[in-house]
Amino acid sequence: MSEITLGRSTGKPGGKIIRLRIRRRTAVVVGSVSLFTLLLGALTLTLGEFPLSVQQVVGALLGRESDGIQRIIVDGRLPRVLLAILAGAALGLSGAIFQSLTRNPLGSPDIIGFTSGAYTGALFVIIVAGGNYVMVSFGALAGGLLTALLVYALAFRRGVQGFRLIVVGIAVSAILHAVNNWLLITARLETAVAASAWGAGSFNNLSWRELVPVLLTLVLLAPVLVIIARPLRVLEMGDDSAKALGVNPERLRIVLVVVGVGLTAIVTAFTGPIAFVALAAPQLAHRMTRSAGVALLPAAVVGSALMLTSDVISQRLIAPTLLPVGVVTACIGGVYLISLLITQSRKR
Repeated sequence: MSEITLGRSTGKPGGKIIRLRIRRRTAVVVGSVSLFTLLLGALTLTLGEFPLSVQQVVGALLGRESDGIQRIIVDGRLPRVLLAILAGAALGLSGAIFQSLTRNPLGSPDIIGFTSGAYTGALFVIIVAGGNYVMVSFGALAGGLLTALLVYALAFRRGVQGFRLIVVGIAVSAILHAVNNWLLITARLETAVAASAWGAGSFNNLSWRELVPVLLTLVLLAPVLVIIARPLRVLEMGDDSAKALGVNPERLRIVLVVVGVGLTAIVTAFTGPIAFVALAAPQLAHRMTRSAGVALLPAAVVGSALMLTSDVISQRLIAPTLLPVGVVTACIGGVYLISLLITQSRKR
């Protein structure tokens, strides 16, 4: 761990030296993963049905190429790359919040059922109300928050324990999965096909219109994430320790649930439910940084890298056919979940 002096006293009594303590390993991991994501994103801009050179990509970003090339880069590939990065960061942050909240590596919004709830809300708007993408986003947010409220209420017994929250969440998720299937079965064929394709989780046909709300959500929640970062670490030590240090556990949990569900719901609203990124990213970041707990920033950058890598695989694996990115993340997450369960069983 290194120590950086930000300000020095003038020699007067009571003067203080302000220092910022930074873990070198965490800084290296965050920097390295961010650089990998940046380079992969730049490479992705050159790939596709119409391969382009790096010079053409740079020229298009600077407005120096033809209208056709600029439309391919600026209107087609760039928003997809940025959306994958932002969506991965949002899911990574949401997973880190819930894993810290439950103190369990299985505590992620897709396992607990909040992703299913957001999917239910969006499906209800699409199939029953026939709303546009704005209404779908509100439906996903409402569905996620209502599911979180239900899970929290059912799991509350003189406080909320992580294991009970996970078990209740899995049960609610199973019920919602059945509800989602019923909505699809009873819908008109065209609507059901479109909703099913969206439900696989995909960045296909997404543009700047879908990117802006995700970006605004992250920008608006960034100050909240900064404020709750330290109390979140305190809460990991247990309710008694948190109260002794001036943290109200139940009030903090409510804030954490709202923020975590909001991050998950905004991604689900535009891309569909994407599984396992929120589960795997925080744990991968934890193992890479070797930190004492699950940290928010490393989880966000690893989530971005994981999502962008999955999206590149979905585009190039059986090109020119585009796979839904949710299929790739589910395969990667399934392998990760099996390895996680094996590791946990060996520890016991």
